[in-house]
Amino acid sequence: MEGIIIGISTFLIIGLFHPVVIKAEYYWGTRCWWVFLLLGIAGIIGSLLISDILISSLLGVFAFSSFWTIKEVFDQRKRVLKGWFPMNPKRKHEYES
Repeated sequence: MEGIIIGISTFLIIGLFHPVVIKAEYYWGTRCWWVFLLLGIAGIIGSLLISDILISSLLGVFAFSSFWTIKEVFDQRKRVLKGWFPMNPKRKHEYES
């Protein structure tokens, strides 16, 4: 049963990060990448320190989803520049070259 719980939770964690990437880039731009780095490091540390396989696995998934989000925030900026996603008008100067 733990495998199914890990699978469903992994799906939900990854799914949660998609709107987080969009919102993070919209409100803070790429400056927020370090937050996801810290979250990833904290997730790895937690995963190593917790002996329960279910929680440890989910922390590992969370950690590496956080690391992947760093790349996605920068990719999201490119998608905004292409016009695929809305640009935050308060940060319009950040998109000008």
